[in-house]
Amino acid sequence: MPFEFERQKIEDVILIKPKVFGDNRGFFMESYKKSEFFANGIDVEFNQDNHSKSSKGVLRGLHYQAAPYGQAKVVRCVKGKIYDVAVDIRQNSKTFGQYVKVELSEENKQMLYIPVGFAHGFVALTDEVEILYKASGEYAPQADRGILWNDPDINIDWEIDFDPLLSEKDKVQPMLCNINKEETK
Repeated sequence: MPFEFERQKIEDVILIKPKVFGDNRGFFMESYKKSEFFANGIDVEFNQDNHSKSSKGVLRGLHYQAAPYGQAKVVRCVKGKIYDVAVDIRQNSKTFGQYVKVELSEENKQMLYIPVGFAHGFVALTDEVEILYKASGEYAPQADRGILWNDPDINIDWEIDFDPLLSEKDKVQPMLCNINKEETK
């Protein structure tokens, strides 16, 4: 099997560890294989691929798309290192408001599957970071939403000792308690 699928403390979030074949020439790995993903509970049709570049200290998130435009994602860091975070915003979930945080890097080549109903964010830990991610739905600007990155009710431990660089939009996102509950079903 070219992947290991490791369910996280919120079981719907899955860390994906690809099998990497390396030698003195470099490496080869599969980054997606529909049959393997489907067999391991990631039975999502991906419709859009995204590529993001950030410098050290940039924090992006916490972002999500309102229903019915929600997106499941598979996130992979191909350059540098990030802490990647998924926050459960499903109103009727027993893990509502809880989060999963993993380190993704070009070295570990791991990926994080984030289902619909989660807000997503990351912080860049190295001078230059590039991430690739698959999304199950196309971006819908009218459904673009977010939650404040340092919401005390979520209390994410970003493990950073600096003030992150934020977009103007991310500086003023609402708290989890103030999001529209109808949009997170």
